[in-house]
Amino acid sequence: MKVMVGPDPSLVYRPDVDPEVAKDKASFRNYTSGPLLDRVFTTYKLMHTHQTVDFVRSKHAQFGGFSYKKMTVMEAVDLLDGLVDDSDPDVDFPNSFHAFQTAEGIRKAHPDKDWFHLVGLLHDLGKVLALFGEPQWAVVGDTFPVGCRPQASVVFCDSTFQDNPDLQDPRYSTELGMYQPHCGLDRVLMSWGHDEYMYQVMKFNKFSLPPEAFYMIRFHSFYPWHTGSDYQQLCSQQDLAMLPWVQEFNKFDLYTKCPDLPDVDKLRPYYQGLIDKYCPGILSW
Repeated sequence: MKVMVGPDPSLVYRPDVDPEVAKDKASFRNYTSGPLLDRVFTTYKLMHTHQTVDFVRSKHAQFGGFSYKKMTVMEAVDLLDGLVDDSDPDVDFPNSFHAFQTAEGIRKAHPDKDWFHLVGLLHDLGKVLALFGEPQWAVVGDTFPVGCRPQASVVFCDSTFQDNPDLQDPRYSTELGMYQPHCGLDRVLMSWGHDEYMYQVMKFNKFSLPPEAFYMIRFHSFYPWHTGSDYQQLCSQQDLAMLPWVQEFNKFDLYTKCPDLPDVDKLRPYYQGLIDKYCPGILSW
């Protein structure tokens, strides 16, 4: 079954990338024009209205039992192919190809880090949330901390938070909000979506990947931090040490319409070997 979740705003508009990678560098992260602007704006308006401290805590409770589905990593990869945006004329290949393309890009640049290759395959698997009935604004798009005032580099920051009740709550409406200075991102409640969900799946199922992998998965959509350099007041020294890893990962997480699609059947045995090494068997989702 195909589930139409609409375009992922974090994939439609990408941050500045190497001009040799991007066909038209000016088209990336363009929030002032473009055919998908209305849909993207609507997604972020819903997200920035409804992603509150109470909402995020309710989602942690709802999904924290990991009782929605039992499946292997490769079965989850295949499930991504059910998440198709039929309204996007530029994308006519399955979502899983993006996972393999990202993984293969990392593998080419970092041949000695097999765990990093696997991160490329894993990074968007949290989007299976859409198959569990979650709305797009609670699955995709750029993430941000709830419980404090949004900072300037959050997408559409000035025009989408007016109806968020947390900003009328003095506990949550200051720069620090409910947090202590430099408390560390591990103590910050992030907006709910595929990053946080997949991170929690990895923890619950005890993936034997290094801490860098968990950071990449949890924060790859946190553009206001890793690209906008905001939320420094919440960061610990560990966060700053991990930031280059998240930024390195994002070099490869590009939604390029590559004409040379990977031969997934040939690649599967290699990645199945990594899955068997780091996250084997049937997992709880």
